[in-house]
Amino acid sequence: MRTPRHDSDFSRTVDQLADDPNPYEPEIGSMPQNDMTRDDLDNVNKTGTTTIGISTADGVIIATDMRASLGGRFVSNKNVQKVEQIHPTAALTLVGSVGGAQSFISTLRAEVNLYEARRGEDMSIDALASLAGNFARGGPFFAIHPILGGVDAEGSHVYSIDPAGGVMEDDYTVTGSGMQLAYGHLEQAYEPDMSNEEAKTVAARGIKSAVERDTGSGNGVFLAEITGEGVDIHGHHDFDEVL
Repeated sequence: MRTPRHDSDFSRTVDQLADDPNPYEPEIGSMPQNDMTRDDLDNVNKTGTTTIGISTADGVIIATDMRASLGGRFVSNKNVQKVEQIHPTAALTLVGSVGGAQSFISTLRAEVNLYEARRGEDMSIDALASLAGNFARGGPFFAIHPILGGVDAEGSHVYSIDPAGGVMEDDYTVTGSGMQLAYGHLEQAYEPDMSNEEAKTVAARGIKSAVERDTGSGNGVFLAEITGEGVDIHGHHDFDEVL
């Protein structure tokens, strides 16, 4: 058998594969990257935020405040919708940098649509939570800590997605800069198997408690009601409208 010359096609192919530790794995696109430093993040719009998710006998209630701040020191927007529908029966909150949270939501929504188009069925909420955790762990989404709430054939679900990709399910959860203030109210007011209407009041009072003292939260409340029929989101600048 003749030994291939060093300048042959075979030799060049061997050299090319030698530079790739996994030549047989499928090629995938790279995640977006940036060179922002931690100091740079102090000058981007952040939601500050208090967000609450409560699992109920009827579905899920998510409540958020409405304020965005610049570096936590200046109110840059007083009417930010911090909860978005990402699935026919699920919604996600925006917590952290506004750009990172918006990108995170867009990415998840696209993946949900692809899943449903390919399989002809809705993604389960547990699978959606796992997907969100994977994206949070491996993606370029700065300092996000959202709440995912949804309803599927298994029932009502509320998850906290931490910045490192941890996924934790609970009956209720709170994230954001006002979480300690809101948790104090929920610990006293939460009852198992509350109705959606009861949970709306409890969640709105939790947001109001945070707004009173947390400078990163304020300007009203958005309430999302999630049932097996879909997602309904409304904003209220006056807490008296929902209390």
